Amino acid sequence: MPNHIKAILSLAVAVTAVIIYFFQASAGQELTKWLVLLLGMFMIVALWLFPETKKKGKGSS
Repeated sequence: MPNHIKAILSLAVAVTAVIIYFFQASAGQELTKWLVLLLGMFMIVALWLFPETKKKGKGSS
């Protein structure tokens, strides 16, 4: 996946996590608001850390 797409996806995940964090905070949820931020950070790190899978060449099984 190209880096510019990873950057856009990372930004979208970060913005979504922050919005949900504030929504959960306004609802009085103390634990889930922190879990949302941790999950968002984990998703961003995993996107950049783990490589994309590649197809094997012809003839390999």
